[in-house]
Amino acid sequence: MPERFSVTRGLVLRQSKIHGRGVYAREPIPEGTRIVEYRGERITMAEAEARYPDDPDAVYHTFLFSVDDETVIDAAYQGNIARWINHSCDPNCEAVDEDGRIFIESIRDIAAGEELAYDYHFILEVRHSPAMKRRYPCICGAPNCRGTMLAKKR
Repeated sequence: MPERFSVTRGLVLRQSKIHGRGVYAREPIPEGTRIVEYRGERITMAEAEARYPDDPDAVYHTFLFSVDDETVIDAAYQGNIARWINHSCDPNCEAVDEDGRIFIESIRDIAAGEELAYDYHFILEVRHSPAMKRRYPCICGAPNCRGTMLAKKR
């Protein structure tokens, strides 16, 4: 079982070097620590699509986290600090699904003051064309940055 972590004293929200706001460690977080649960209103995929209609001319941004083909967590409603954890192509965290609940866990030691980030691994049913990649830009600044939050299709 992952090590316990105190979210209330251990994390802080502030301006991000990656994008908008970000979540930072107030204290060192050891590798393998369960940091925070991604919380929000649980809705169906159809409800998510109705709330956030696709706009091909806009850069994608929501607080949605797909749990499975039917269930989505919308952290814009009843969400917590986890919704502000940004994407990075060189992450220090990962999202872990445990019985339909999503937890953010550290995959390496995280220093106090370091921003938390995980790879969103977005996969679309449509072709990942250059235009689609531009709709899901990554600006993480990592040396290995893919330039997009889309995962490589297999």
